[in-house]
Amino acid sequence: MKCQRFLSIPVFSVFLLMGIIYYVTLFIFIEDWIGLQSSAGTLNALIFTWMASLCLFSFSVCVLTDPGQVPSSYVPDVEGNDVPDQESQNNSSQLRQCDKCCTYKPPRAHHCRICRRCVLRMDHHCLWINNCVGYWNYKAFFILVLYATVTSIYSLVIIISCVFQKNWDFGGRIPLKIFYVFSGVLMVALSGTLGTLLGWHIYLITHNMTTIEYYEGIRAAWLARKSGQSYRHPFDLSVYKNITMVLGPSMLKWLCPTAVSHLKDGMHYPTSHDS
Repeated sequence: MKCQRFLSIPVFSVFLLMGIIYYVTLFIFIEDWIGLQSSAGTLNALIFTWMASLCLFSFSVCVLTDPGQVPSSYVPDVEGNDVPDQESQNNSSQLRQCDKCCTYKPPRAHHCRICRRCVLRMDHHCLWINNCVGYWNYKAFFILVLYATVTSIYSLVIIISCVFQKNWDFGGRIPLKIFYVFSGVLMVALSGTLGTLLGWHIYLITHNMTTIEYYEGIRAAWLARKSGQSYRHPFDLSVYKNITMVLGPSMLKWLCPTAVSHLKDGMHYPTSHDS
């Protein structure tokens, strides 16, 4: 059962952190800043609630969506492969066999030792969603990081605004000041971490790479330089094409984590050689 993926301490920790941040931001900082009963307070509460709901929905999609499994009947198509050897190597479409599953792997698929299976277009195994990030849930994962980053920054801005409007005196109320400092430091750290992760995956998407392929590309580029050749990631087409391959051709659906009708079987990918 897919719902069993929720039965994990890291997943529960994420839900708990979301709940704490939501409660503290609404019922402590917004209330202390402008009051929840005011029009500005109600508006900020509604906006933050909407953003938190998007985070929760995207997180649930990441946990529940299967990243993609290689069919047991998969056999690579090697007929008509008359391209030169060097082209074939750069295309990464040569025969690849998984030693653990004892089956062929399509391009960009990798074996996950935690899930104990080969995952289509595997990026990494994420402890916090108790699932692999692969072909079918990579968009949801990216949208989750985007929403979480924006929501964290929004909460941090509310905390800062609340701090600056208060008339702080240095006598008494020490626990309250410690709470404000702790909350601010926590949101700065969370916003910085999520922002860095978001920037990393924006880079990967614009280059049509996975995290695994990035590190494989470092070694491939080093080997190419040693032999006096140049290396280019074979699946890097153009920035716009790379983005649409992950987020979809319609910009109106880019921010919807479940809009994945543009995805196909996850076993065939266009390359720069095809174009």
